[in-house]
Amino acid sequence: MLREARLRAGLSQQELAEVSGKDRTVIARYEQGVVAPSIDTLVEILRACGFDIPLELVPYDARPDERVRELQLLSPERRLDEMLERRHRERGGG
Repeated sequence: MLREARLRAGLSQQELAEVSGKDRTVIARYEQGVVAPSIDTLVEILRACGFDIPLELVPYDARPDERVRELQLLSPERRLDEMLERRHRERGGG
């Protein structure tokens, strides 16, 4: 998700490091999945790319529904598109 957000923002890893206040090697490790950022760090970096993710507590259901299975089959890029489209619709954008 971080790599996709960075690329959509048109930023290099170095540029993202500069605007987010993180080290470029840390950004690279997050993107490679070597290290997982905290939720706070994830939100900070996504915001530095011009994106935001709504975080809310929802009841946990261990049984994935059909929509979850459909989303799991999508590429990360398409999942991000779906998320952004849903958010746009929820905000009254059509």
